[in-house]
Amino acid sequence: MSGRVGDLSPKQAEILTEFRERIQDVLPSLPAQHDHFLLRWLRARNFNLQKSENMIRKHVEFRKQMKVDTIITDWKPPEVIEKYVSGGMCGYDREGSPIWYDVVGPLDPKGLLLSATKQDFLKTKIRHIEMLQRECRRQSEKLGKNIESTTLIYDCEGLGLKHICKPAIETYGEILTMYEDNYPEGLKMLLLIKAPKMFPMIYNLIKPFLCEETRRKIVVLGSNWQEVLRKYIDPDQLPVVYGGTLTDPDGDPRCRTMINYGGDVPKSYYIQESVKVQYDNSVTISRGSSLQLEYDVTAPSSLLRWQFASYGADIGFGVYRRTKGSRSQKVAEMMQILPSERYNAHLVPEDNCLTCSEPGVYVLCFDNSYSILQSKKVSYNVEVIPPADELMQTPCSRGDVRLQ
Repeated sequence: MSGRVGDLSPKQAEILTEFRERIQDVLPSLPAQHDHFLLRWLRARNFNLQKSENMIRKHVEFRKQMKVDTIITDWKPPEVIEKYVSGGMCGYDREGSPIWYDVVGPLDPKGLLLSATKQDFLKTKIRHIEMLQRECRRQSEKLGKNIESTTLIYDCEGLGLKHICKPAIETYGEILTMYEDNYPEGLKMLLLIKAPKMFPMIYNLIKPFLCEETRRKIVVLGSNWQEVLRKYIDPDQLPVVYGGTLTDPDGDPRCRTMINYGGDVPKSYYIQESVKVQYDNSVTISRGSSLQLEYDVTAPSSLLRWQFASYGADIGFGVYRRTKGSRSQKVAEMMQILPSERYNAHLVPEDNCLTCSEPGVYVLCFDNSYSILQSKKVSYNVEVIPPADELMQTPCSRGDVRLQ
């Protein structure tokens, strides 16, 4: 049995019923509650009830932390990403699924990573995925059948060494991991065209980030790729440049109003060269260790702001709140406020903040525990800004430092 609506074994149907009962408390927080949606999570974990529940609960937290429900309407990518990240949604395959094009060749990974944070790229990809999921829902209503996945066309013309720098591969790996953890069964198939001879080497770099099911959906097309694309996509839904008849209203065969073709990023966008931050503190974090900065937030709605840069390589960073009075409490025992991630702060300095909903001791953790060879120098500024009504009476907290 396929594990889809209308094709469930008695055991699978029983698991679906129990799955729905076990996640009643988070069901309203999900973008959909119907069986088609819930079965995606069960299939992703081979109908293992506990693993499926853990996965969907983590997704609910992911949606809260990344503000996914409003990311299309309330968040806009930086201008450099909108202009120079290639790709776009254009047309539908023969079954009605939306098609996304990733145009790799014109992409300038180094220029982009020098001009925006890795977190901006991650949020941009989440925004793109949510747009595709929204389009799937619209197609489901329009066609009267369930549309839940996307066809991806990966144009590899021009793929070369510039695309496999370490920060670019790491960033792409994190995006793939995020996608597989939070959008199971979202990919129908990936049709890869114009693959150069070096493609197998590049594929081996990203292969560890892909689950076996995703790997099975990748189809590398040969020289007859236009003919194969037309088997899956009606010509009037396929741009002329890809072998169809679809054009922009002005006759553009590349459909540039829907597909961005990127290009080299002008150096005027490079943040390192345009933003000079004066840091008050610098510290070297030894290999395999971490640095904790503790800040006492006395009033709710205070603003905790940080700026930091690393030198030579990336650095992990996360924010936590103590749940016990003891200073010996370990990070793993604290409440996670901002999940720890690796930041390319050696390329683009980080500047961010959060509103502290509750008073308490907040811990900013710079993490180098994953590095077995390299110590990291980090320069940083951190301040606690009281709520507006207390701003005139309360000095900004400077914090305590703990090395581990």
